[in-house]
Amino acid sequence: MIINVERQAQSYQVDLSKGIVCSSILGDPQREPSAWYVNPVAINPVRMGDWVGAVAEGGSVNFFDISFNPHGNGTHTECYGHIDKGHQKLHALMQEQHGWVYFQRMPLRMKSGDQVMKLADLTIPAEGLPEFVALAADGLSFPAQFSNTNPAYLEAELCRFLAEAGVKHLIIDLPSVDREEDGGALAAHRAFWQYPEATREEATITELAYFPKELAEGFYFLNLQIAPFHNDAAPSRPVFYPVVRG
Repeated sequence: MIINVERQAQSYQVDLSKGIVCSSILGDPQREPSAWYVNPVAINPVRMGDWVGAVAEGGSVNFFDISFNPHGNGTHTECYGHIDKGHQKLHALMQEQHGWVYFQRMPLRMKSGDQVMKLADLTIPAEGLPEFVALAADGLSFPAQFSNTNPAYLEAELCRFLAEAGVKHLIIDLPSVDREEDGGALAAHRAFWQYPEATREEATITELAYFPKELAEGFYFLNLQIAPFHNDAAPSRPVFYPVVRG
């Protein structure tokens, strides 16, 4: 299916059969990064007495339980309820699943012994930044087990700039916009959500995304698919669609 979309009075065509999936796959060790000391995703058949929910073990159907943590197991999208005592729910706040996304690969710079993405390396396109921005850490391996590795993160100034530029949805392949151990400061989360002074309630952060090496920098049409969990975060599936001028 081909659809026509517009950006700044210019028409583009999007082939919906050409989507590039930029997410992990829960339960697949080859596509499942992890962080925050969580256990791997567990997918096991239900057992009730003599009955087992696995055809391979003699059951009539496959009937499996799945155990995971949305923040630590794979690609997920979170709202400001992640850092607020109200534990606001993502599905109630996120109003946009489609839009233009600007994708850039960012070098990692040393800062106080850490690797960080810095505002100075962000390239601002002539037409400005759209509401969705995706940033890939140059040289990052996938999948990776990030727990207790002090992984790279974003400097708070970068997140503050994105918020002030009107970016509502940030997508990264790192486990967090903040340092693994920061004493609870969460400076980048707070800067992006402008929390608590002027909280941007509809803004979201997507972490542990997967950006294929062949994904070129530039603009794409995006479908950010969110699993319907009643929680501050949920597994998500960003799909990038190449665009051509109409």
